[in-house]
Amino acid sequence: MRRKILVAGIGNIFLGDDAFGVEVVSRLKGHSYRDDVTVIDFGIRSYDLAYSLMKDWDLVILVDALPRGGAPGTIYVLEPDAPEPFASAPVLDAHTMNPVSVLQLVQALGGRVGQMLVVGCEPQTLEPDQNGNIGLSPPVAAAVDEAISTIEDWITRLPVAA
Repeated sequence: MRRKILVAGIGNIFLGDDAFGVEVVSRLKGHSYRDDVTVIDFGIRSYDLAYSLMKDWDLVILVDALPRGGAPGTIYVLEPDAPEPFASAPVLDAHTMNPVSVLQLVQALGGRVGQMLVVGCEPQTLEPDQNGNIGLSPPVAAAVDEAISTIEDWITRLPVAA
């Protein structure tokens, strides 16, 4: 049995540093990985992420902007606890991504997410650019390589099953 790893980039490319996860997975797609590693840009498609999480992954790595109060460009690695279940399935907005609501939907659908990590980056801004430009702020753009290295390190930690 092969072990399966999902690297899921999430974020909105029109909201400054919220595009961090999208940019990281875009760059990861240019790398070669073993065939049990799947890299997907989910953007703001919360339903797609929820249904993908219903698969039997050995490790899920979510990549996202993660405001925690640090200096912009700071990389964090968190192993989140499962969210509290809702009495009924949460309502998702098709135009935004709320990872906690996605995980609650997975639970409501009878799914279970195994080991999960969040590789996040402290954003400088989560607002649209006044001139309509899209892209990451300089400190967040500079953190992309560190995030890629962190993700690749976690991928190598999970051995290929015999």
